[in-house]
Amino acid sequence: MSTSKILYATDYSELSQEALKYATSLAKAADSTMLITHVSDLELYPVGELFDEPVEPSPQELEQLQAVLPTDASVACEHCLLHAPPSSENIHPAEEIVKYAAQESVDAIVIGTHGRSGLSRLLAGSVASDVMRQADCPVVIIKMPRKQRTLTPL
Repeated sequence: MSTSKILYATDYSELSQEALKYATSLAKAADSTMLITHVSDLELYPVGELFDEPVEPSPQELEQLQAVLPTDASVACEHCLLHAPPSSENIHPAEEIVKYAAQESVDAIVIGTHGRSGLSRLLAGSVASDVMRQADCPVVIIKMPRKQRTLTPL
């Protein structure tokens, strides 16, 4: 498989660290660049304000994202902090990830999931599942091992 870009989406959770390991190994094996992304849940524009110039993301958010690095230093990477467009009412991380993947013509997306099922899946949703359904490229979903899963309140 010839791959030039692997997109790795993180939510900074412990599980996303497992997905980072897999994304790194995939990028290394395919001699690919890793695109490391996070979808910010902070508003880029203050409510009710309009600006002529784009507003820059917070330095803290950029610093947190740039601290995420491939587990193998020989793998090239780029970082991109994603935001929902200012006109949207809700941030839908899956949509932003899929849109960025298409824009960058990535060959695969690697993302982690907590492996919820049943009612918790219905109530909490799953960004990974939504990415898998919407993406035009292969999506590798890294699931938390069953023995490590715990029931968390919603």
